[in-house]
Amino acid sequence: MLVTGKEILAVAKERSFAVPAFNAGSGQLLNAVIEACEEAESPVMIAIHPEELKFLADSFIAQVKYAAEQTDIPVCIHLDHGDEFKQIIHAIRLGFTSVMIDASHQSYETNVMLSKKIVEAAHAVGISVEAELGTIGDTGNTVEGGVSEIIYTDPLTAQAFIEETGIDSLAIAIGTAHGIYPKELKPKLRFDILESIRSLTTIPLVLHGGSSNPDEEIRQAVELGINKINISSDIKMAFAEKLRDILNSGDLEIREPNILFPPCMEAAKQVALDKIYLFQSDGKAKYYM
Repeated sequence: MLVTGKEILAVAKERSFAVPAFNAGSGQLLNAVIEACEEAESPVMIAIHPEELKFLADSFIAQVKYAAEQTDIPVCIHLDHGDEFKQIIHAIRLGFTSVMIDASHQSYETNVMLSKKIVEAAHAVGISVEAELGTIGDTGNTVEGGVSEIIYTDPLTAQAFIEETGIDSLAIAIGTAHGIYPKELKPKLRFDILESIRSLTTIPLVLHGGSSNPDEEIRQAVELGINKINISSDIKMAFAEKLRDILNSGDLEIREPNILFPPCMEAAKQVALDKIYLFQSDGKAKYYM
């Protein structure tokens, strides 16, 4: 069941859970997370970064739309970290039902201007818009990128930004980073900022960089009002590690994709299931019927 970002997150906000947004960087990952969400009866946002779309080609969106239309769970197709007007319009024409404009690295005024422009265009055709305020950290090798120094989202600025732009959801910076944290890095999430933003705003809040954070921190973030959490590195690492094991097994006869990939997909699926239960989105698909 194909839905928009506004539709999928409205229920999450009402029911106090977070929708998982899994970055599907391949058809195998797409099938793995859809299967996990079907098993757990969870809504899902299939997030695709512009660099992933460039690799997969536009035709991949037809595959995602087909998967969404063949399942009873709610599925939103989300452009992750779009940063140009032309790029986002292209995604809307392809069939994305939610888009993110990330102008957080630019000035506040530019962020407002570009976000308003995207909202005007997207809302005209019923597509939801997510924007970002503050900056998310970057731990290294991810398509999402980030910055070396996190700029925390200011609650009062968030309130003004939402009112000025008309966005449907807001990604906030409370101390997370894209990718897997190095062993020596222990992030400290600012739940006081989250609580302040939640008290001043009414739209769903989004947490980027949700991979590798301690479960208790993620659980607390959901309880305090986060309604969407992006997961990319965790499922990709599970897939890659299993594939590495298979390729290093010494059996040179293993080469067919239908032999190589199913165990990797199962590994990614199990991680996806763990996240679904952590985000408390399991069993919530019934609320969309």
